[in-house]
Amino acid sequence: MFRQDAVLDLAFQALADPSRRAMVDRLAKGPASVSELAKPLAMSLPAVMQHLAVLEASGLVKSEKVGRVRTCSIEPKALTRAEQWIAERRALWERRLDRLGQFLDETKDD
Repeated sequence: MFRQDAVLDLAFQALADPSRRAMVDRLAKGPASVSELAKPLAMSLPAVMQHLAVLEASGLVKSEKVGRVRTCSIEPKALTRAEQWIAERRALWERRLDRLGQFLDETKDD
């Protein structure tokens, strides 16, 4: 369980930054070079590389260097784990709210 928690921690920490979320949004459309990812961001190329390193360490993004071009792509499995974690909590709270609603309906006339 600890290993899974650590993986989720890294994913959520990586997604906590708006620039990294913008990169993930772009990569959701398909692979992109580092320069393509950097273009819409107001930061230096070394700063973009640091953000990409965080995304890669979290497992959300993978990259491959061919010649002088580093191409990045999304790693769907990492996003799926985060999505499952969120979905489990959403389902739990929806069940709790449904039970609360039923209780309130049953006790409304009392």
